[in-house]
Amino acid sequence: MHIDVGDPTRISIHHLFFSLSSDGHSQSLFSNTNPLYITILTLFQYLHHFFNHKQKKSNCSRFSLSMGNPNDTHTKLVPGAAGFLLQDVPHFTDYLDHLPSYPNPLQNNPAYSVVEQYFVDEDDTVTEEIVVHKESARGVHFRRAGPRQKVYFKSDDVNACIVTCGGLCPGLNTVIREIVCGLYHMYGVRKVLGIDGGYRGFYAKNTITLTPKFVDDIHKRGGTILGTSRGGHDSVKIVDRIQDHGINQVYIIGGDGTHKGAAVIFEEIRRRGLKVAVAGIPKTIDNDIPVIDKSFGFDTVVEEAQRAIKAAHVESESIGNGIGLVKLMGRYCGFIAMYATLASRDVDCCLIPESPFYLEGKGGLYEYIGKRLKQNGHMVIVIAEGAGQELLSESLQSVDQQDASGNKLLQDVGLWISHKIKEHFAKKKMPINLKYIDPTYMIRAIPSIASDNVYCTLLAHGAVHGAMTGYTGFTVGPVNGRHAYIPFNRIIEKQNKVVITDRMWARLLSSTNQPSFLKPRDIAEAKKEKYPANGILDGKIVKTMSMN
Repeated sequence: MHIDVGDPTRISIHHLFFSLSSDGHSQSLFSNTNPLYITILTLFQYLHHFFNHKQKKSNCSRFSLSMGNPNDTHTKLVPGAAGFLLQDVPHFTDYLDHLPSYPNPLQNNPAYSVVEQYFVDEDDTVTEEIVVHKESARGVHFRRAGPRQKVYFKSDDVNACIVTCGGLCPGLNTVIREIVCGLYHMYGVRKVLGIDGGYRGFYAKNTITLTPKFVDDIHKRGGTILGTSRGGHDSVKIVDRIQDHGINQVYIIGGDGTHKGAAVIFEEIRRRGLKVAVAGIPKTIDNDIPVIDKSFGFDTVVEEAQRAIKAAHVESESIGNGIGLVKLMGRYCGFIAMYATLASRDVDCCLIPESPFYLEGKGGLYEYIGKRLKQNGHMVIVIAEGAGQELLSESLQSVDQQDASGNKLLQDVGLWISHKIKEHFAKKKMPINLKYIDPTYMIRAIPSIASDNVYCTLLAHGAVHGAMTGYTGFTVGPVNGRHAYIPFNRIIEKQNKVVITDRMWARLLSSTNQPSFLKPRDIAEAKKEKYPANGILDGKIVKTMSMN
């Protein structure tokens, strides 16, 4: 962390306010329910007040704050009144001097001449939390996404590239299409390259020239026309190729691992002092990226999962003691399984990684299946691929393995639990008919539905506007319904997971009528994780100190 109060005065404070949870993992400070955040914010406000007063006397040029990983000095925090804190993204002017700016070409674009207040004000921000106590701090804000009146690139000087990394997701081709068309039709850019095969494509010299004609109908296809891969990240080689090609805008579409790579690429570009914008578009099939409302393609896969659940329901109700078992994607989080279950209303039991379950004994899964079959004569179970992995590890004595992206290779919980259920009821001499359906990769290898296509367009255009405006080292996404520019570190600091003490999970339990399978200790731990001890939740409102 450093506090920059203008040349020549600088105060450096390392490792201050670095929060660790009880298990040793880093914990986000940026919550207006976090007392440590409120304490830090109070200090920031006092410093802001002090140095603003100092600036009037000594012509100090600026006041800014940076905090994040002790090795990361580029996270910009800008405090304001009443507990306001802007978590800003990097800009060319942070590390490049005397850069010219130009009028935005959209001013002369007839398509946008009728739009009232089309340009976003520099002071517009998007709040991270919209439900607050009346005396809470205003909390963290992000810079609002959208076009500005000034840009830092001439249209003819732009040489952009697009790369897709990681697993497939519906909507990838739509994002590619809309970046290309947005650059062409909004900003008059004519040079756009596609990097073939993920990060490896940079130094494998695989490129595709992208034009509006080339990408015209790709949104109607699944997958990605650019190809993809896992791993293969070498930031020095990648930036070397960026320089060799004369690329000055890099659009990176991928998940948390891809964004970690994008952050390293940005830092290398910054270290070399290059005028190259690095913009991320968050992609994950599991909806596990934090901060943003949801990931593109999620609605599509939930919709497609209905077909598998419907088939399981038809199979199970057509025969005595029928059980339809559907395995859906969800390595570490169960959003697809949860939303598909809620949308279907045909599911009797949903099992996800965040909610531990057990098989034997009172209140266990076997007991519930037996009761449900006696009541209805059939049932449908949906299980996320990451659920029950601890049970598999005990049963199969599996060895941890990882893919090229560092993700743990999971055992097939669907096959395992099918076998265990059959084995249990065979011992009980209760005949069952179990049908196992695994649509795991089918639900993601399809074109995106209408709502996701619109969403992908907004993401792509937001990234283009940000890069043209000179922002870099950011990703774009909706926060409480408004699109914002989010620093890379917020996207990669943790994973978004289903909160089993939240109302959405309670709605699922009410829909399926399944037991929670949670023991009192599990419930207490879940509540502790969501609601760390702090003054607000203990009934005491922690007030920020007055700056007057």
